Amino acid sequence: MRVLKAGVALAALMIAAAPVAQAKEIVIKFSHVVAENTPKGQMANKFRDLVAERLPGKVKVEVYPNSQLFTDKKVLEAMLLGDVQLAAPSLSKFKKYTKKLQLFDLPFLFKDMNAVEKFQNGPAGQKLLQATRKKGLIGLGYLHNGLKQLSASKPLKVPADANGLKFRIMSSDVLQAQFEAVKANPLKKPFSEVFTLLQTKAIDGQENTWSNIYSKKFFEVQEYITESNHGALDYMVVSSAEFWDSMPDGIRMTVKKSLDEAIAHGNKVAAGKAVTDRQKIIDSGRSKVIQLTDAERQQWVDAMKPVWAKFEGQIGKDLIDAAVKSNM
Repeated sequence: MRVLKAGVALAALMIAAAPVAQAKEIVIKFSHVVAENTPKGQMANKFRDLVAERLPGKVKVEVYPNSQLFTDKKVLEAMLLGDVQLAAPSLSKFKKYTKKLQLFDLPFLFKDMNAVEKFQNGPAGQKLLQATRKKGLIGLGYLHNGLKQLSASKPLKVPADANGLKFRIMSSDVLQAQFEAVKANPLKKPFSEVFTLLQTKAIDGQENTWSNIYSKKFFEVQEYITESNHGALDYMVVSSAEFWDSMPDGIRMTVKKSLDEAIAHGNKVAAGKAVTDRQKIIDSGRSKVIQLTDAERQQWVDAMKPVWAKFEGQIGKDLIDAAVKSNM
């Protein structure tokens, strides 16, 4: 009889424990605003698959692309509330948490993506990943999208061509100053609204990378794209410090390893897409790509570079100098 009772008790304990074991699976909601065929989209899916392979039953990554959960403007607030665990907003979106990351919005700061990567992998760039930690967010890595181009409803060859035009920008005071420097009218609007704004002529132009211009079909509603390469559009993969630190050490290490590999994959995709998506846009015939002469490009540099001095106090001259050195 005692054996029977013990067996019943053991069975009851096992039944009661089953839901507890299931509840221990960590769910990471990864929210982003772009399509799945972009560098960010492919990075997120790669991360999901690596975690599923390495931590089955322990960690589950759910990816929500195309602003299905949150816009970049709202995702960081949602993260601090625990509604999402991972995101990769553009570096422009962190001004509320640190002004130092405004560095990446400075026009014509980096000559190419190699310079961007050199800076980000160096001591100054790695230290910047921790710039938001006091506000509850931890940077886990940089993800590339590429260099930005200017698109508009009219040809943009010299700064005077932008005079009076309305350009959509991300929520960034630096980007606002950048367009005001060429007497254009910048409008801060969500990324998800850009196509409709262009299609309805509510705005005249925008700035973006080749992969975003192609994947979001901006080239179908913009007659001209100027190959300006005037700024970098990168992201910081971020989590809340509270969530990140709450994971068991072994699991966190595996998640970070998977994330590092996924970011490397995404950066490789970005480099390829900068070439292939540009060519697809040219082949479509829907938008004319304008290549600047050295003299024309210098006019844009001369017009926009004074923006650096305007934000030097917020960003730090030491950071700007370190970024400039990465071009050497």
